[in-house]
Order: sequence, then C-alpha cells, then structure tokens
Amino acid sequence: MTKYEYAKVLHDRGCNCAQSVLCAFADECGMDEKILMKLSEGFGLGGGGMAAMCGALSGALMVASVKHADGNIEEPKSKKTTYGIAKQMCADFEKESGALICADLKGIKSGKPLTPCPRCIEIGVKLVEDMLGGKYDNN
Repeated sequence: MTKYEYAKVLHDRGCNCAQSVLCAFADECGMDEKILMKLSEGFGLGGGGMAAMCGALSGALMVASVKHADGNIEEPKSKKTTYGIAKQMCADFEKESGALICADLKGIKSGKPLTPCPRCIEIGVKLVEDMLGGKYDNN
C-alpha cells in the first residue's frame, strides 16, 4: 500500500487531513502512530475547525519538522533550514491546490471549492515524499 493509499484509508476511517498525512509517515518519523494521531488531532479542518491552514499541509509540515529540526532545547540551530523547507513546501502546495487556507480550498466563503480534502491529502503526501527524496535539501 502506498503512503497516499494509507492516508486515504485513515481519512476514510474518520481521521482528519493532518492526521492522515502525518500518520502515513509514522515510520519515517520514528514515532508511534497513536502519539502522532493525538498530536495532530487539533489541526483538523484548518486548525480546530477554524478553516485556517489546510490540515493536510500542516501534517506535511509536521513530518518535515520531525525530519529536519535538531531538537536542541538549549540552543536550537535548525530553524532557518526547517523554515526554508516549510516555505517551499507551502509554495508547492499552493501551486498544486490553489490555496493554503482550508476555507478557500473548501469554498466555505466563496461557495466555489478549489480542491477537495482527498486531493489535498494526496498533495501533502507527495510533498513529504519529495522532501524525503531530497527535493528541498538546498533550502
């Protein structure tokens, strides 16, 4: 089963978009899927149901953070690199989906949906696969 297929299964079971993307990469994160499920629950429907940043994108950025942040509590030095990767992932997501904001993607205000959740999840998974493959290493 591909990462997208697994993310789709999770979404079909009732997981939100952030959970679906993040948990599909539990092995790559080296973290327990149940912990990731809990960690990402509040990011659904654009963050607490506020229709802000797309949950699928939030999940993808969480994977990028786990993979690139140094975790140094005393003197973090990885922010510049991680922010650069996240910025490029956001730009690529927007290029593919038409927006970064859940309300715009779902057409909540305009009545004209741009991109449905399953497609946003597919884009989020692809971004993570690209990131893991080194696409954003020069940021």
